[in-house]
Amino acid sequence: MFKIVSRKSLNPTVTEMEIYAPFVARKAQAGQFVIVRATSDGERIPLTVADFDREKGTVKIIFQIVGATTYTLNTLKEGDSVADFVGPLGNPTETAGLKKVAVVGGGVGCAIAYPVAKKLHEQGAVVHSIVGFRNKDLVILEEEFKNVSDKYVLMSDDGTAGEKGLVTDALKKLIDGGENYDEVIAIGPVIMMKFVCRLTKEYGVKTVISMNPIMIDGTGMCGGCRLTVGGKTKFACVDGPDFDGHEVDFDEAMSRGASYKEWERHKYEETCNLFSKEIK
Repeated sequence: MFKIVSRKSLNPTVTEMEIYAPFVARKAQAGQFVIVRATSDGERIPLTVADFDREKGTVKIIFQIVGATTYTLNTLKEGDSVADFVGPLGNPTETAGLKKVAVVGGGVGCAIAYPVAKKLHEQGAVVHSIVGFRNKDLVILEEEFKNVSDKYVLMSDDGTAGEKGLVTDALKKLIDGGENYDEVIAIGPVIMMKFVCRLTKEYGVKTVISMNPIMIDGTGMCGGCRLTVGGKTKFACVDGPDFDGHEVDFDEAMSRGASYKEWERHKYEETCNLFSKEIK
């Protein structure tokens, strides 16, 4: 069992947990993920390694409450344990040789973008972090990003936090203003990554994105996380999760990602009702 050392709510729908998992912490790197089961009879879900402390033997995960499993995970308290915490899985984000990078994060995808920005900063690269949220109530990791960024740009759809607009607006403004990036790393909703890649392709800037599709085992056996990249089938868990954004078939990925939305909502409501009855 893997003990929850600490937990806190980052916003109404996003929670951060620090898990004692020394073997995972020892090997974890930015860009990788773990497979978590909240309970012994629960569903396996992939969650990104949001941070790690090798000395303490802990790994941080950040998750959004969107379905039955994340709802169940969110009911666990500090001192409780999760049943399984397997990893690190996937390939680390490649940062060697990069001198100046724009890291673009959207929503809860910032949980993936932050450790990448931190790694780049520790390597001495110039880091421009552009992050976007729907409104001020959903902003997460603001201070953490500021601490590892030479430039931090906060965007919100409604203008209640930072500047009003999309992350693509901010990125375009920076590039048009003369910023030359070795690479853009974009992590967030698939639709956001699609339009970031559409923009950077116009400017000829290499762009890497992190994909988090439907996933079961995380070892390439189930095929559930398949994507089309450069006209070839790839598996996010073993070939990624990072890919050349200019080669990803985003429309296919969005279509497959929406396949279980109705079922997820049903299970979420069913689980909420179950916990409500237990509390009563």
